[in-house]
Amino acid sequence: MVENGRKSINIESFEHINPIPAATRIGPYVTCSITPPYNSGTRELPETLEEQIDNLFIHVGQMLDGAGAVWGDVAKMTFYVTDPATSRDALNGPWEEHFPDPACRPSRHNLKVPGNGPVLISCDFVAFVTN
Repeated sequence: MVENGRKSINIESFEHINPIPAATRIGPYVTCSITPPYNSGTRELPETLEEQIDNLFIHVGQMLDGAGAVWGDVAKMTFYVTDPATSRDALNGPWEEHFPDPACRPSRHNLKVPGNGPVLISCDFVAFVTN
């Protein structure tokens, strides 16, 4: 940790081209930069929405781990999607796997973004580490 207790979190599965970390932790707060659905360690995109969602959860899991956090520390996730209805349905399965207790799930928002290209979904999150 450096200035103000800030720690940059870099992960193996995804690295930004610009000089920014995948995530940052300051005290109990963890937040990430935009997280694309690339295949681990590459800039290649899988074709299906389901595979892109799987990649997002891999990247977020590594960021949480690097920050000393767990899935239960996530307060909110925002998904940037090209098709909200399709994305919402596709997200529900992985969402329930990572957050199985309906009485203890983080907030979630799907925000429609323009596009019809290969990136169908990306995300960011905020977590509050209680350990």
